[in-house]
Amino acid sequence: MHSFIFSFSMKKFLIKILPYCIAVIVVLAILGSYADGNTDDNYMHFAVKKPQNIILGDSRGSQGIVPQVLKNKLSVPFDNFSLNIAESPYGEVYLKALKRKLDPETKNGIFILSISPWNVSLAKTIRKKEGFPEEGSPLNNMYFYDWSPNYEYLLKNYSRSWFKIFTEREKAVGKSNTFLHPDGWLEVNVDMNKDSVAARTRRKVEGYKMVAKETALSPERLRAFDEIISYLRTRGKVYIVRIPASEKLMALENEKFPQFSKLLQDIGRKQNAKVFDFSKNFHDFDYTDGNHMYKESGKKFTSRIADSIRLSRKN
Repeated sequence: MHSFIFSFSMKKFLIKILPYCIAVIVVLAILGSYADGNTDDNYMHFAVKKPQNIILGDSRGSQGIVPQVLKNKLSVPFDNFSLNIAESPYGEVYLKALKRKLDPETKNGIFILSISPWNVSLAKTIRKKEGFPEEGSPLNNMYFYDWSPNYEYLLKNYSRSWFKIFTEREKAVGKSNTFLHPDGWLEVNVDMNKDSVAARTRRKVEGYKMVAKETALSPERLRAFDEIISYLRTRGKVYIVRIPASEKLMALENEKFPQFSKLLQDIGRKQNAKVFDFSKNFHDFDYTDGNHMYKESGKKFTSRIADSIRLSRKN
């Protein structure tokens, strides 16, 4: 008898709260539909059509390679699938994500793999795969890469109030300081006053000095980089690009990894992939913090990549 009463009461309770649950779901669905490049620095990577021409890398690549410039010069659309050093270093997670991101019908794609010593390195203290930083990346928990709106991403990876999605959308407030375009380019708008840039650069260089003491080139990451090239070579042409940073940061890189440029050339020869090493051209560009190119320099740099690709096709 008590069981019957409990069951009946539970049914009444569920019937009463059902309209509220439906209302909440509807509100969240509406709010989520406003997600855009302001939502966060990753959302748009998972809310667009699967590309056939792709850019890989970390935050140097996400800010420094502009797909629209490539499209204008090479006459095909590109998607910049670069996140940052913690979420998209070269490794098994990135390879898995790439296979889900790339259009499975791709046959003649153009693939630009931006690389620095840092995104094929690993902290010396990390011994197991579970300790790799990208284990906590959206690249490791997402299945759907072309939903719009992508509620899977918002449910798994967006931790703020969903009302923020609506109130901070581009049409309401304009572009945020870091705005992720639908083609994957992360546009960063910061104060480029000389003193501000110098202060950010000092902090960045000091931070990388600490990182340099704690990391080393990772055999696992280099192996994954090689596997990614092998995977992409069956679907198009691969170009390896070393992006420069400021003079002090490049000096630090070259001191820590003196053979890195040679290593890239060796990989390129082995894989029959063109290598464009711009590491000595650091003076040609402006940087927001010593590590990332300012957006106008990124456009100029991307134009050079496109010119290098066009020239390589003639040789």
